[in-house]
Amino acid sequence: MIAGKRVLVTGGAGFIGSHIVERLCQDNSVIVYDDLSAGRRSNLSGFEGKMDFVEGDVRDEDALREALRDVDVVFHCAAQVSVERSVEDPLETAKTNIGGTLRVLWEGKKAEVERIVFPSSAAVYGSSPEMPKREDMRTDADSPYAASKIVGEQYCRLFNKVYDLPTVVLRCFNVYGPRQDESSPYASVIPRFITAMLDGERPRIFGDGGQTRDFIFIDDVVDGFLLAASVEGVRGETTNIASGRSLSILELLETLRQVLGTEVEPELVAERPGDVRHSLADISRAKRKLGFAPRVDHAEGLRRTVEYFKVQRA
Repeated sequence: MIAGKRVLVTGGAGFIGSHIVERLCQDNSVIVYDDLSAGRRSNLSGFEGKMDFVEGDVRDEDALREALRDVDVVFHCAAQVSVERSVEDPLETAKTNIGGTLRVLWEGKKAEVERIVFPSSAAVYGSSPEMPKREDMRTDADSPYAASKIVGEQYCRLFNKVYDLPTVVLRCFNVYGPRQDESSPYASVIPRFITAMLDGERPRIFGDGGQTRDFIFIDDVVDGFLLAASVEGVRGETTNIASGRSLSILELLETLRQVLGTEVEPELVAERPGDVRHSLADISRAKRKLGFAPRVDHAEGLRRTVEYFKVQRA
């Protein structure tokens, strides 16, 4: 997909970023740029010698400019990704997700990089009941996090149009897999469920469990990123990256119970502000434009994720 390039991955010690780095290290020169506020050096274990690590904030003009020296492609994964945290602290979310993205685009433009791939989110679609979500639908933020991603998308399109900086926006749906941080108070539902169930505790569901999500395994997401960085004719595009299948939270729990061999019952608590009820992606544009095709089904992806958490505990 992408080979022989000098690549910068901001947020490269995070969940998604570290998986991108691992794949890129096979055929490229890779620089990981991360302030370790959310990312972990342990996520890079096993391929430290195959990449260079720079500890820095994406809002730091001088450090970022130096890291971008002679870089061909940028994957801008650095972000504050929690909806809940964004509701608690919208100002810091804006500083990181809007200010940081603008800084990466501006310095990338000055460095004359070949392409910047920007991960956006399904959150930009808001709570519209229309399904599946298509890229030409109206965006509507239900949280400061979603608002920050909408603005980031707009800046990517603007830099592509006004500054001739090739950008590609990927609207990622609910990504899961190994290295997802289960210890964070803002952890996503799958690592929260797995951790609770391994501890013999009741997993907590916000709401009634009928809400649905389009979960996609991390390996498929990385495929989408690498295609976005290498396929011709996609600059300026915005594309969903998802499985194209929905799963309710209760169905997710039942699959995990089967994988773990347990009958533990969930604890139902009040819904969280900013959460959307249903989410399902139309991935026809990704298939057509990028040649994207998810390969890992939910049962297999959850099995691999559970095995990872078991090994970590052992």
